[in-house]
Amino acid sequence: MIVIGALLVPALSFREALLAIVVGAVAGNILLGLAALIGADARVPGMVVLRAPLGRLGSFAPTALNVAQNIGWSTFELIIIATAAGALSQHLFHWQGKWAWTLAFGVASWGLGMLGPIGFVRRYLRKFASYALLFSMIYLTYWAISKSHLHAFWARSGKGGFPSFGQAVDLVIGSIVSWTPLAADYTRFSRTRRGAFYGAAVGYFIPVIWCIGLGMLIVLARGVSDAQAMPAAVAVAGGIAFVALAAITVDESEKAFADIYSTAVSIQNLVPRVSQRLLITLVSAVATALALALNLGNYQDFLYLLGSFFVPLFGVLLADWLLTGAHYTRGRIFDAPPLRADLLVAWTIGFALYQWLSPVGPGWWTNIVAHTHPASVSFTASLPSFAAAFTLAAAAGLIARSRFRGRAAARARREPLVRPD
Repeated sequence: MIVIGALLVPALSFREALLAIVVGAVAGNILLGLAALIGADARVPGMVVLRAPLGRLGSFAPTALNVAQNIGWSTFELIIIATAAGALSQHLFHWQGKWAWTLAFGVASWGLGMLGPIGFVRRYLRKFASYALLFSMIYLTYWAISKSHLHAFWARSGKGGFPSFGQAVDLVIGSIVSWTPLAADYTRFSRTRRGAFYGAAVGYFIPVIWCIGLGMLIVLARGVSDAQAMPAAVAVAGGIAFVALAAITVDESEKAFADIYSTAVSIQNLVPRVSQRLLITLVSAVATALALALNLGNYQDFLYLLGSFFVPLFGVLLADWLLTGAHYTRGRIFDAPPLRADLLVAWTIGFALYQWLSPVGPGWWTNIVAHTHPASVSFTASLPSFAAAFTLAAAAGLIARSRFRGRAAARARREPLVRPD
């Protein structure tokens, strides 16, 4: 999340970037909170919830996308952890050993995955990781501010170019919305729906503002804009900064856990009889192998592309959930039809609108989109995409309900009247 701040400046001014963070964080965390609430209501994993709006077979498409994004994020987190640990060992022992750290934290993430979400929270987050993260964030904030000239930063104008203000908002929303498919994997264990909503929406809002804002300060004050260069820059500072880097390195393993565990849970929507522990082991091995083979590069297009899929998908889910009375029964989920083509079309149109307004993704994809003569607007594409998918899904649901009532009324008129005794 800190790295996202490095993507916003100096293209945007400090004030513009801060406003983009707030707008994106408000919109993204409302969606995340609602996803958490739906998970607490349905009491099933996120990809299983999608059987209700899309059908049993229809849920396979977002499941495949979610598996791909989770493996990608697992790999990314392991690279970040190994890079930071390598900077520490280089400073201490003049030996980076990034490959060894990748293997070590790959095994550690596998072990955390085996604990499951409840055991992970009780044995890891509550006892250690949360305190390590808080300490590291406080010190890194001091480390950035101590070299900051806030008045000068506030008055500095942006240089322009990529990203624009709207693209910055989409980047923040995309980074948050990428967690919405995972939310139900954990909030299905929540005690109340309200607690799930506020825990996700408010609980993640504060770290988003803090982390992305800190990333901007590090770029402006310390001149560190490369994610791979930041651990080494912190390690060189020595002292408490060194301890803070060690703490945040260990704490990053919680994100790798979430991605690995949710990948396994998502795959079970496709093959429910396969052991979850076996899937966790396989996913951990794949992510570790990819982390050994790949280098950390520019990944903002990856975040944008995820947002263009999952923002309209959540619009479809929310519309369907509201039309069912804001409650999913087990029958609605497990007795769903194979496909709900109308809502799949609503999702597809929302995704297409996002890409038409703001084409994002790898070069080969944006070259294809270019043939549609996209608008390439400077304002956010996420919110129009969400609104379009939500409206179309709601309209499709209301039409289907009206047709059902009409058929029921027609059957009632054809039935013979009961002859009085």
